Amino acid sequence: MLINRIGRDISVLADSVEVPGLGFVPVNAFVLHAAEPVVIDTGLPGAGFLDALGSVLDPGDVEWIWITRPDRDHTGALRELLAAAPRARLVTTFLGMGILSMEGPLPMERLYLLNPGQSLDVGDRRLTAFRPPLFDNPSTTGCSDEHTGACFSSDCFGAPMPTAELAACPDAGYLDRAELRERQLLWATADSPWVHTVDRGRYLATLTELRALDPALILGTHLPPAAGRAPDFLEMLAAAPGADPFVGPDQAALEQLLAGFEPVP
Repeated sequence: MLINRIGRDISVLADSVEVPGLGFVPVNAFVLHAAEPVVIDTGLPGAGFLDALGSVLDPGDVEWIWITRPDRDHTGALRELLAAAPRARLVTTFLGMGILSMEGPLPMERLYLLNPGQSLDVGDRRLTAFRPPLFDNPSTTGCSDEHTGACFSSDCFGAPMPTAELAACPDAGYLDRAELRERQLLWATADSPWVHTVDRGRYLATLTELRALDPALILGTHLPPAAGRAPDFLEMLAAAPGADPFVGPDQAALEQLLAGFEPVP
C-alpha cells in the first residue's frame, strides 16, 4: 500500500488488485485531515490498512469513518478501525447499515445515517453526500468537501490500469487521456451494466449535480487522483449508455488462461 499526499488536507492510501483480462484495479481509501479527521473507506481485507493509516494519522484520532458503499473492497479493515478508533462514528445510509450488519452486529450508538443531499459538519468544513451517476450498489454515497473542492466518488469514474504502478500512481494524468477514457468506459459498462437499459434523458439528468459542482479534484476508489478532469469525466459518463456492453470471459477463455499458469504444489 502506497501513500500519496495531496496538499495538507488529503492522504490517499493506494492499493490495487489484479483482475485477469481487465488489468490492475486501483483500490483507494482516503484520509481527510479535517479538524475532526475523516477516513473514507477502509481498503481491501488483509491489506495492512491500519499500519498504512498509522503512517499519516494516529487511528485513535479518527472521528468519522465514511463508507461509500458496503462492499469488501471498501470495508476491508472497518471492524479493526472501529476498535482502534473508539470515538469514531460510522457514516452510511440505512440500507448500508443493513448490508454491513450481515457480517455481524454494528455498534448502533456509533452509527450516523446520512442520505444524499444531507451534509456532515466535521469541525472546519462540511461534507455533502451525493449519489454518483454510476454505481453497482444501491447504498453508494459519495461526498464533496466544500473546503478543498474534492469529490469522493466511490466506484464512479473507475478504470482498470495497465500496470500496478499506474494503479497506485498519484495522478490519473500519468495515463494517456484517450486510453484512460477507454478504460473508464470499460469499467462503467462492467460495473454498472444497467446503464445500457436506462432512459437516456433521465440518466443524463443525473449528471447535473456533478456538473454544477464542477469538482476541482475527483477522488475515486478505483481511479488514481484526477485534478481538473471533471469536464472530460462527465463527457465519458454521458457516452456510457452507448458504449459497447461488457462481455466477460467464458469457460473456454478461463481454461486458456489457466493453461499458462504453473500448478500450485
